[in-house]
Amino acid sequence: MKYEEKAYDELLDWQRKLRRRGNKFGRLSKNVQNKMNGMIPEKVHKALTEAIKGMVQTVLTGSNLVFKNNFPQMFTLEEKETKIREQLDIYRKTATVEGAGTGAGGLLLGLADFPLLLSIKLKFLYDVGRIYQYDLKNYEERIFLLMVFQLAFSSDEKRIETLNIIENWDEEKKRFVDLDWQTFQQEYRDYIDLVKMLQLVPGIGAVVGAYANYKLLDRLGETAIYAYRMRYFNQLNNLNAY
Repeated sequence: MKYEEKAYDELLDWQRKLRRRGNKFGRLSKNVQNKMNGMIPEKVHKALTEAIKGMVQTVLTGSNLVFKNNFPQMFTLEEKETKIREQLDIYRKTATVEGAGTGAGGLLLGLADFPLLLSIKLKFLYDVGRIYQYDLKNYEERIFLLMVFQLAFSSDEKRIETLNIIENWDEEKKRFVDLDWQTFQQEYRDYIDLVKMLQLVPGIGAVVGAYANYKLLDRLGETAIYAYRMRYFNQLNNLNAY
């Protein structure tokens, strides 16, 4: 139980940090980002919007769920999180190579990075759900994956709102019959627009692309671990209540 005790303390600390409002530097960065937004070519905006819309629709319809759960059943939290970190390392390396390659290719390949990176992130989240033995054919589980994604890549206000949803998922999931994909994609775009614009700049695109993709997968991995950890402890507490 030592691992679980440490994991629970880490979870509480992580939740507290997420609830802290953005500092002055964060707000300044947001203002700069909003100004830079207008400098990004319209085709970039359109490509990212369509890529995110496609990802959301794919998840909601479950049209790509043709795989079997090939992960062995894992019973302890430590086993599950160890396997998640192993998978994260694989996807992080893939995203880094992909970001460097597309970043070195200029505008057209830079645009291609958006759907490719989304696909890598989505496959990683699917793996996390399967490691926890959740049935991804269930609509509510696919909505949960999108909530994890939104928790990782959104503004302070939306992040806190999403955290509250995940903390109370057993109740909150009942009200989700659809997802506002426009808000979803805007939050994601606002989060990554600035760094993705730098990825399109000749000469530095490869370096920026590799580093950005690595860090984006890193953030998603951390968020996924803590989000599913919340569900784990909530279910454990519910069992102990009986």
